[in-house]
Amino acid sequence: MKYFLYHVLSWPQLIHVAENHKGKIVGYVLSKMEEDATIPHGHITSLAVLRTNRKCGIATKLMQQAHTRMQESFQSTYCSLHVRYTNMAAFHLYSETLGYEIFDVEKGYYADGEDAYAMRCTFGKEKTSRVSIIDFVDDKNQLKAGDEGEVDHKITEKLGELEIRLARL
Repeated sequence: MKYFLYHVLSWPQLIHVAENHKGKIVGYVLSKMEEDATIPHGHITSLAVLRTNRKCGIATKLMQQAHTRMQESFQSTYCSLHVRYTNMAAFHLYSETLGYEIFDVEKGYYADGEDAYAMRCTFGKEKTSRVSIIDFVDDKNQLKAGDEGEVDHKITEKLGELEIRLARL
């Protein structure tokens, strides 16, 4: 619990959740900035989407949001993460959809001894660097496709039949 609280207190701009149309959290990304780095860069600590809400683009949108905030708030030049060697779905998301590349293989990285790919996404090179906002909604306005809104407000997107709101904690 302390670990998550540390993230919330240190980098509140880098924590994002996805909610369904009923306000239930269906995914999140927890990210941070590497504190002692000579080159400013972020790190994805945790990304999760409920199994029933996968394959809707939620993880992609959460990651894009984290990338955008790392760049805007901290002038980050790249983002790093670790992914299990056997997690092919996550590896595909990171490498094929988001433009991450394998930087290193860390033997025995996980507690169960499984290896991890250490991956990096250099900003400016990634396949998608901004969240595409379909509908930005606040109490007074409703902007249309392509318009940009403040990240601090809730963003509503219709992904197929599922309505998702990305919101900062």
